Amino acid sequence: QVPLTESGGGLVQAGDSLRLSCTAPGRSLTTVSMGWFRQAPGKEREFVAAINWSGYNTYYADSVKGRFTISRDNNKNTMYLTMDRLKPEDTAVYYCANSPDGNSIAAIVQAPPRNLNWGQGTQVTVSA
Repeated sequence: QVPLTESGGGLVQAGDSLRLSCTAPGRSLTTVSMGWFRQAPGKEREFVAAINWSGYNTYYADSVKGRFTISRDNNKNTMYLTMDRLKPEDTAVYYCANSPDGNSIAAIVQAPPRNLNWGQGTQVTVSA
């Protein structure tokens, strides 16, 4: 499959906001569930947030609940991660992923990583 493409990362200060975007040029994402993951230096990749195909259902890791918002615009074939009140511990490479054929939250949260389609990642760095 065509890989996903993330954008929107950068260097910000603690307390700032960023919005990440994820799309797949030439491939429709409108019927599958999607999610965001991150990997900090020296740590394993961890789940951040997931959204079902319609955008009606979302699910978050406890560490970002109340600060991050996952959303999607199926008319633009794009998923977003709006990150508010950023902390230095949010520093990581952020990856988006989609289920190849699942449309529920579970298709992201419960799937082995090898079963998802991934982007190349975008760096988010939060300075204290």
